[in-house]
Amino acid sequence: MAPVNRSDKLKRLVAVQRHLEKIAESDLAATTRQRQEVSQTMEVVLDAIGSLDSLHRIFSQHYAERFSRLTIQDAQLAGMQNLHERRVLKERTKGDRLEEHMQEARGEEDREADDNAIYDLIDLTTASSKVQKP
Repeated sequence: MAPVNRSDKLKRLVAVQRHLEKIAESDLAATTRQRQEVSQTMEVVLDAIGSLDSLHRIFSQHYAERFSRLTIQDAQLAGMQNLHERRVLKERTKGDRLEEHMQEARGEEDREADDNAIYDLIDLTTASSKVQKP
């Protein structure tokens, strides 16, 4: 089994972090969709409250209570949406930082490999010159 480099470990962490970011984005999308549904329902209830139809006037108290519950639900969803937006930003920032660290680690590993190659070349030339002298 080959030794695992720091950049490879960070690459896996970046993949996990990007997955967490997608989960947060999915949660945000679901909350946004719920808010849109609540908003549409609020519009329908408002239209029913303002209707001149006698059937709607009978249920006006019910509509007002429903609208009140929808307003509370919309406020709760707005808070959740704000929370999800911050979470998406946080996860994206973490992923970007991990990706930067991964690229730095890869650069360091490449430099180390280049240095080792040069040292090996120097060792070969000094060893070959010692063999050729006698």
